Amino acid sequence: MDDKTRALLVSWAETYNDPKYFEEDPIAFPRHFASMLSSGSASAKDVEVAAVFAAHFAWGRRAMIVRDCGRLFDEMSWHPYDYVMRGDWRCDDCSIHRTVKWSEVAAICARLKTVFEECGGLERLTQDEIRVRVYGQKPDPKAPNKKINMMRRWLVRDDGKVDLGLWKETDPASLLIPLDVHVYEEAFSLGLTSRKPKDIVTVKEITGAFDDIFPGDPCKGDFALFGYGVTKNS
Repeated sequence: MDDKTRALLVSWAETYNDPKYFEEDPIAFPRHFASMLSSGSASAKDVEVAAVFAAHFAWGRRAMIVRDCGRLFDEMSWHPYDYVMRGDWRCDDCSIHRTVKWSEVAAICARLKTVFEECGGLERLTQDEIRVRVYGQKPDPKAPNKKINMMRRWLVRDDGKVDLGLWKETDPASLLIPLDVHVYEEAFSLGLTSRKPKDIVTVKEITGAFDDIFPGDPCKGDFALFGYGVTKNS
């Protein structure tokens, strides 16, 4: 990577790691509950539940994601942890977000209830455990696990800007870039990977490139890719 590209990535990360660019974004929902922690109006588990579902819905147009997350939390009366633990979940075949049905939401709630009862929280779960025990997916060692890596970025990074810093026992250096088609295309264009498969190996290659630029905090590079997308299309 040449010095000019490196400098641009640093500049984009600094510019776009700013809440004003994420007011209409799925992270707004866990942020809402995190903002209530100091007053005692919400708990860390509310933030975790909000992050699980906001990340799960984070595909498609941002306006649609935000709309459908709002519908979900309306159903939860804006008390997501209480809703999960109550055990009385809406469970039907109507869509709540794209192909996600209310029955799928109920299944995630059931698994979350079990995890909270057994573990007290989500931080100590591995990526594979979140994939299987929370989202109900089969183990897949090659999967990029975009939504899980997104959720972990939200909950771990703690620079007081966009991300929430809720999980104090997890090292930001262990985070991986959330990889979807757009992120892949931007990373490929910038020379952060030359691989074609959108798998965990590519995730780790892109993350490794960003760890060289942002030592100990590779997911700060996620904001650089966001900035590249904004400037590329402007």
